[in-house]
Amino acid sequence: MKISGHFSLEELCFSETAARNALENTPDGTTTVNLERLAAFMEKIRTLLGSRPIVVHSGYRSPRLNKLVGGVITSAHCRGLACDFVCPTFGEPVEVALAIVRSELEYDQLILEDGWVHVSLPEEALIPRRESLTKASREATYQPGIKW
Repeated sequence: MKISGHFSLEELCFSETAARNALENTPDGTTTVNLERLAAFMEKIRTLLGSRPIVVHSGYRSPRLNKLVGGVITSAHCRGLACDFVCPTFGEPVEVALAIVRSELEYDQLILEDGWVHVSLPEEALIPRRESLTKASREATYQPGIKW
């Protein structure tokens, strides 16, 4: 089911890890509303990136799936407020992250991860922090700003 011009609920909930482990990864009503907000925000990112296609790696994660993939217990993914993605036709993840940081988009957190970009939104009615971080490898700690 399309929840925005270019994103579907299924796309934002799909997980290879969930499929491999036969885990249910279906959001509840509140989380689905958050995913609709997230899809609308991802449309803004897509426009910022020249309307180039975005490949979603991870959107919603059930708490069980989040634990299985090693996510933190407070992950915005569990509330349908985060997306890990790439935009190969725009450029490397660092180029995508820098474009977002330099924009006026109101994100809560932007993380340049090892091979993708993570973006999250704040809970409804909260002020976005516009925090940007870099995590260069799985073993690395988060560093402030976008570093390359």
